[in-house]
Amino acid sequence: MKGAVKSKKMGAVLLAFFFGVLGAHKFYLGYHKQGICMLVLFIFGYVFLGLPSMVIAMIALVEFVIYLLKPATEFERDYVLESRPWF
Repeated sequence: MKGAVKSKKMGAVLLAFFFGVLGAHKFYLGYHKQGICMLVLFIFGYVFLGLPSMVIAMIALVEFVIYLLKPATEFERDYVLESRPWF
């Protein structure tokens, strides 16, 4: 079980860092509504204004840092067991 927790956490950390603006880490953790929200806002912002894309990029960066610094047991409890979709 402990290896699976590390694997789930590390996957979410890497996806948040490399593809966070596309909501990949949200889809990976099973938060499809939040993933679609991030993806749509990023694309909308990229095509039209730029501001929504910057906000989504900041959210992805904050989530990357939180995921990285949170111990594996807390990560498992918060984001896998309790289904906490944001921060």
